[in-house]
Formats: sequence, C-alpha cells, structure tokens
Amino acid sequence: MPVWLRALAPIVFGIAAIVVWEVLVIALGIKPFVLPAPSEIWSQFVARFPTIVQSAGITGLNALLGLVLGVVLAILAAVIAALLDAVDELTQPLVTALSVIPIAALAPVLYTMYGADQQTARVIIAALAVFVPVYVNTLRGLRQVQPVHRDLMRANAATGWQATRTVTLPGAVPYLFTGIRIASSLAVISALIAEYFGGPVNGLATAITSAISYSATSLAYAFVLGSVLLGLLFFVVALGLERLATRHGAPAS
Repeated sequence: MPVWLRALAPIVFGIAAIVVWEVLVIALGIKPFVLPAPSEIWSQFVARFPTIVQSAGITGLNALLGLVLGVVLAILAAVIAALLDAVDELTQPLVTALSVIPIAALAPVLYTMYGADQQTARVIIAALAVFVPVYVNTLRGLRQVQPVHRDLMRANAATGWQATRTVTLPGAVPYLFTGIRIASSLAVISALIAEYFGGPVNGLATAITSAISYSATSLAYAFVLGSVLLGLLFFVVALGLERLATRHGAPAS
C-alpha cells in the first residue's frame, strides 16, 4: 500500500466519523449537555484557544519532565540489570509493582507529601508511568546480542566497553525508542489523571472538571480536544525520533 494512502485512510475515516456525529446530534435532537455537536466543540475550541494552549502548556510540561525523568532512570536501571543478573532478579518484583500502582490512590498521597500547590506530584506520577515500558524494552534490547557477535568481539580482543559500544548499545536503540514511543502517551495520560485528584488549579484536566461543574459541556469537550492534540504531539515527536534513530538499524519489535 502506498505511503500516502496509508496516511490518507485514517484522515478520511476521522472526517467521516465527525460528519456522522454531527448529523446524528442534529437529526436526533440531542441536547448539548448530553452530547454537543462537533461544530459546537470546535467553536468553543477556537474561542478559548489561548486558554487551552496555556492549560496544555502546564500539562505538557509536567508530562515532558516526567517523561525525561522516567526515561533516564529506566535506562540506568536497565543497564545495571543487564550487567548484573542478581539486580535483575531483585528488581523484577519492584517493576511489576510499579506497573500496577493505582494513580488515583497515589496522587493524593504525593500531594500531601510535596504540597497541594506544587506540580511535583504530577511529574512523579508521569515518571512512574514512563519507567516500566522504557525499562522493560531497554533491558530486552540490551540482551539481544547474538552469541556469534560476542564471540567475534572476543576473537578480536575487544574490551568490555568496546563490545558494549559497538554491539550491545546499537542493538538496544530500537527497543529503547519503542519504549519511549509507548511511554510518550502514558506520560500525558498520567499527568492528566493526576490533575483530577488535587494539586494546583491549572492544567487541562482541571479545566475539564471546572467546565463540567458549570454544565459547559461543549467547553469541556474543547479542553478534551486539547488533551487529545497534546497526546498526539507527544506521540508524533516520539515516533519521529524513533524513525530517525532506527533508520539505519534493525527494526524495533
């Protein structure tokens, strides 16, 4: 299938879904407080665009800081676990526990620890959500070196660092960026969820909650649209970095 057709197909499907949504709302006479029409949502999005951008900037910054922090910690932990099997075995239960931590329960605890007027809790929650997929994928990549490649490096009297630099790390890059691509969306989602459970009165999720409390459903959906676009931005940037990093390497699994 041509590249342009693969890119066009989801766009056409999305436009068709929006048109059907608009027609059904009008034809069935659905009240705006139940389900607003896409045209009403877009009108609110345009009218409140500066506010939406400001809220998206706060949520996006928390997600970005959490993403960077989670990726750095995950890479360091994966490298150590790849070098020391004992560390890997000891950290497996911890990583499993991190993957099932309920954000709804953790957020209030962190707000109590760091203060309800600080963004710290939101960054930490995003970092925790990012850590697991990046750690798991990076560790898997670091262990993908074929025995024949190790034997070849030994036969050429390569040092441990030379083998790591020329074989292990390049082989792990596709896996690392696959983890980052997955984690990019999780960072935004986690930052949004954390905003629902306290903290400073700013960010996209807080704006959605505020609009709903005033029965401004169309405005709430406009902020939801801003959240979707923010998540897509993170995903597209991560995907672009992955394509750039793996262009001349092995494909990510």
